[in-house]
Amino acid sequence: MKQIIECVPNFSEGRDLSVIRQITDIIESCDGVRLLDVDPGFATNRTVVTLVGTPDEVIEAAFQAIKKAASLIDMSKHSGAHPRFGATDVCPLVPVANISMEEVAQYARKLGKRIGEELGIPIYCYEDAAFAPERRNLAFCRSGEYEGLRDKIVKPEWKPDFGPAEFNARSGATAVGARDFLVAINYNLNTTSTRRANAIAFDVREKGRPMREGNSVAGKVMKDENGKDISIPGTLKATKAIGWFIDEYGIAQVSMNITNISVTPVHIAFDEVCAKAADRGVRVSGSEIVGLVPKRVLIEAGKHYLAKQQRSLGVSEEELVKIAVKSMGLDDLKPFNPQEKIIEYLIESESNEKKLVDMTCSGFADETASESPAPGGGSIAAYMGALGAALGTMVANLSSHKAGWDERWEEFSRWAEAGQRLKDELIHLVDEDTRAFNKIMDALGLPKGNDAEKVARKAAIQAATIYATEVPFSTMQKCFEVLPICKAMTEIGNPNSVSDAGVGALAATAGVRGAFLNVIINASGIDDKEWAASIVAEADLLQENAMKAEVEIMTAVHKVIAG
Repeated sequence: MKQIIECVPNFSEGRDLSVIRQITDIIESCDGVRLLDVDPGFATNRTVVTLVGTPDEVIEAAFQAIKKAASLIDMSKHSGAHPRFGATDVCPLVPVANISMEEVAQYARKLGKRIGEELGIPIYCYEDAAFAPERRNLAFCRSGEYEGLRDKIVKPEWKPDFGPAEFNARSGATAVGARDFLVAINYNLNTTSTRRANAIAFDVREKGRPMREGNSVAGKVMKDENGKDISIPGTLKATKAIGWFIDEYGIAQVSMNITNISVTPVHIAFDEVCAKAADRGVRVSGSEIVGLVPKRVLIEAGKHYLAKQQRSLGVSEEELVKIAVKSMGLDDLKPFNPQEKIIEYLIESESNEKKLVDMTCSGFADETASESPAPGGGSIAAYMGALGAALGTMVANLSSHKAGWDERWEEFSRWAEAGQRLKDELIHLVDEDTRAFNKIMDALGLPKGNDAEKVARKAAIQAATIYATEVPFSTMQKCFEVLPICKAMTEIGNPNSVSDAGVGALAATAGVRGAFLNVIINASGIDDKEWAASIVAEADLLQENAMKAEVEIMTAVHKVIAG
């Protein structure tokens, strides 16, 4: 599945739109990325840019933007209200989909290293990309700002992580980091009272509220031995919140930034705000997400609210998003369109790639029956496996709410979730098999004039053939994983749907056997005969075990049908 990251570079220019435009034009010219937002600030003299895409493409776009900023922005002439120490002040990378924070941190360090070496800009790695604990804190890295950088950077304890340990008068320094996704969300209240909205905000935000003498609103704020205000912490970590009144809607809201959705997921924050509002006689009527969110935010929320209803979590992605939207009232004040609010959907909408899985059933069949060599048997094998997974999942979901089986909903939910995951992975492999075929055709089309071209062409053909062998092998593995689901649904699922579980097993086994043919035909063209023999042997064993499992499942199916 495609890895997606977000990058949010902050450039120290918020007034000259021509400079900002030159930087964003560079980003938009880079392949594989999408520019989502450009937010200039006059008072701060700073522009926050948001782009997303696949990791290598994003860090390439970020590097080119930072290079352009270095040529356009002179920090010796810069002033603004926001703390800063570089032309590109900070450049955080953020995981969005199918990538871990550890991987993102490595990409951040890779980007920082390149900036330091090629552009001569001192780089400090912060948050999850930091090499030292104290440098996790951005404020620590940026202490003294640009004006203090000349004296600070030559000190051993302030040696940059990458780049020269010397003052760059024009570009200053840049902090490159990896952090979690920040979500801005507002909670709609059935009150016009800003004071009550603020009280709720203070109840939940991590900073909490000042501790006052006598625990009275009118009491004097208490101080510690250093003269700093003492606070009563709120209930939600990694959150900032205030209350305000929105003229447009005529209601008060709690406005919140969740700075780490791994620490406080959006749905947990929503539930807590609802609880604290209720304690004060106020009701949360809904919420609104400001900007964009990763898909996982709504998927996790959908599962959370289904679990509270004791319903199976193994439903489609579309259904999970719908449950999240309705549960948190994201459409309370205005329509909520997932296609416009979820980052992954926006990226997909920009792609011009035509997918087989987006066709109608008849369209897919017609395309397969055409003179084109793709889609072929590999794609069909993956689709058969996906249908097998879908049938096993259906039986699990039907069983989870069978009358009298209410206490077993979690048991069947686990099977349904596994089935949904396999269905989605096999759906992906439907198109991936065709992409693998196209890689071979592209390699065959490479020039073969001189010796170097011949060597490069042969290497490309071999790499593409290996991939075209690995894809159907993956299909075999995923189809095989469907069989235990169908077996379980045959044995413990709703007996009225046992035939569906049986058909699912037959489809999954057909997927295994069909993909096996693609493995052996593609492996025959691989020069590394030892590797080819190894994968064929593994595939042959998978096929043998799948056929044994099919016999066991079908025997059980007929036994249930016979009563």
